[in-house]
Amino acid sequence: MTINIDKLKSMNPPHGMDFRIGKLGHIVLQVSDLEKSTAFYTQVLGLRVSDVYPETMMPGGMVFLRCNTDHHCLALVGAGERQAANQELHHFAFEVPTLAEVIRARDRLRANHVQIDFEGRRRAGCQIAVEFRDPDNHSVEIYWGVDQVGSDGRVRPQNEWHGVKSLEEAIAHPVPGQDTHLPK
Repeated sequence: MTINIDKLKSMNPPHGMDFRIGKLGHIVLQVSDLEKSTAFYTQVLGLRVSDVYPETMMPGGMVFLRCNTDHHCLALVGAGERQAANQELHHFAFEVPTLAEVIRARDRLRANHVQIDFEGRRRAGCQIAVEFRDPDNHSVEIYWGVDQVGSDGRVRPQNEWHGVKSLEEAIAHPVPGQDTHLPK
């Protein structure tokens, strides 16, 4: 099947929509080992547990995790049969407020022997990121600096994307308007 790029780019919400989605609220993942996955997200990524459902409330149990003052950004449901095949969900991402935190996240992942699938800058959006797998093979991204779209709807042209495959290269060769200077 050939993808019609122009048609896809021209798709917009209908005029007069009576609601507007503001942000992605949270992700809920089914995991094979609730304790192991909770340990990964708390001990390696620094999320905090807000609440836990026992198996009487949710078969397999459920853990609600937060990264800010929202009750949860991620919830884990136990009793999954096996690791994820990554066919339904490609990946999900956590934003950090500084570029230095992406570097520290990468270093922490390495120190915890987490295999890194990608680090650097992808193309569209131009965020600088590190991508890896959780214990159930879900693909996770930690990123900084995603392009913002102004009220005119224009996005960065493709000739400015400059994808690179290391954090060091992303820092050394920023895209126009991206400040990759690290405080000393």
